[in-house]
Amino acid sequence: MSVGQYLIQRLRDYGINDLFGIPGDYVLSFYSLLEQSDINVVGCTREDNAGFAADAYARINGMGAVCVTYCVGGLSVCNSIAGAFAEKSPVVLISGSPGLSERYNDPLLHHKVRDFKTQVDVFDKICMTGTELTNPDTAFEEIDRVLATCARYKRPVYIDIPRDMVHVVPEVPYKPLTIDDPWDQSALEEASNEITALLNGARQPVIVAGVEIHRFGVQDDLIHFAEKNNIPIASTLLGKSVIRENHPLYLGLYEGAMGCAAVTKYVEESDCILLLGTFMTDLNLGIYTAQLDPAKCVHATSEDLKIHHHHYANVCLKDLIHEMILKNIRPATPEIGPVRYSCETKYSVEYEAPIKITRMIQRLNQSLDEETIVIADIGDALFSATQLQTRGRTEFLSPAYYTSMGFSIPATLGASLAKPGHRVITLCGDGAFQMTCLELSTIVRHGFNPIVIVLDNGGYGTERVLHPGEWKYNEIQRWNYGEITKMIGGGVSQHVHTEGDFDRALKSAIADEHQMHLLHIHLDHHDASQTLLRMADRMSQHI
Repeated sequence: MSVGQYLIQRLRDYGINDLFGIPGDYVLSFYSLLEQSDINVVGCTREDNAGFAADAYARINGMGAVCVTYCVGGLSVCNSIAGAFAEKSPVVLISGSPGLSERYNDPLLHHKVRDFKTQVDVFDKICMTGTELTNPDTAFEEIDRVLATCARYKRPVYIDIPRDMVHVVPEVPYKPLTIDDPWDQSALEEASNEITALLNGARQPVIVAGVEIHRFGVQDDLIHFAEKNNIPIASTLLGKSVIRENHPLYLGLYEGAMGCAAVTKYVEESDCILLLGTFMTDLNLGIYTAQLDPAKCVHATSEDLKIHHHHYANVCLKDLIHEMILKNIRPATPEIGPVRYSCETKYSVEYEAPIKITRMIQRLNQSLDEETIVIADIGDALFSATQLQTRGRTEFLSPAYYTSMGFSIPATLGASLAKPGHRVITLCGDGAFQMTCLELSTIVRHGFNPIVIVLDNGGYGTERVLHPGEWKYNEIQRWNYGEITKMIGGGVSQHVHTEGDFDRALKSAIADEHQMHLLHIHLDHHDASQTLLRMADRMSQHI
């Protein structure tokens, strides 16, 4: 088995059935092997889009992969990989590079920047680990090490394969790499006993579930633990859809002062707050308006466990939750009904009323089901979508920490491949749409049927609210967005000016499962959701 064949086999072993990218001459030999394998190779329109697609695929599937050529491809995908690192999405980045035999005397080969190590050095900063497959005797071991790191830490890794190494067959017999278990069982037992004592003494315990519950696949354990002990669950913005949001124990999003006041009050008045898999980021904490007393908190992540003011090292998050299921804990008796209902709104169509983003979200919420995946781009597409109630789990994707615009359209491609039986509904502002919209071409080419909702307010609406004033830098050219379906040769589009227009367009799109639908939403220049306005009120103090 050659180095290239072994890499492909190991990708399949980790459940990667689809791979995204763009070929180039330094990686053509490996691409030929890929196309002859069982992996479905999905060619994208841009490398950064391929990275976003692989990121979304990884969030749903458990691991994703993107393959590009040297430097012009690799450096183009940097932003996508940086976002995957920031938000713990396990993406394998594979890059071809000049052959080892071509590098003698340091020639000026095309795509080269400064020296042959430049790209390796760049990805050293935004990947968990990486390798250059320059030695056939260690190549298999290096592939195993890097992929195991990706699976363990749920962060991107980098594999550089020189083009004259792809077909090399190692002469040394390979012994599979053994990965040591780093976990401390005695620390796990002591920590779980301490948490049990805290819960048994608590009047109003609550779980705040974060994105790592998604990433490490512990949703079932979390729900089992919560149901067994009757503990309510809130989620962070980045962890939205960690459980189905119509679950009887689900409170809503905890976003500090940005979110529903009743949820915020319930969480912050709890005397035992279990922060499980939660990133303590600015947006997750409502621009640091969260009032979480450390003396009442247990904060468990994949990397650390902190109970009140002391730490436990090397405690596995999944093992901790599983251990807590086994403990004898006095069930809580929460009164969460008033909290949930205070955050819900009723909606009926006002057919002639101009469409507004908050009302549009309320109507959209009525049409979600267990087979709907919602993807929200950065901006009011995300902030308004916090009011949606997902019916399944891991059915809401957004780069809510790294906040890179343009994620949603290529992510729609990745999600469609990761869950082919589900319908994707994508919310994208016009500014973000103009950045990456050409990936709709790939979506149409592969026959996917998302509903893409383009929020057109003529510019960067979030920045208008953050820094008030009629600034020209926030304006963009207004496109006739629906015409893109003609250019790419697939899909249908509809204009939406009123609530009645949206109701009819959404019903039509949902009924037609055979093609992509694009809904062009014509919004007022200054329309904004309440969540965005609250966020802007906090952030504008620092701008």
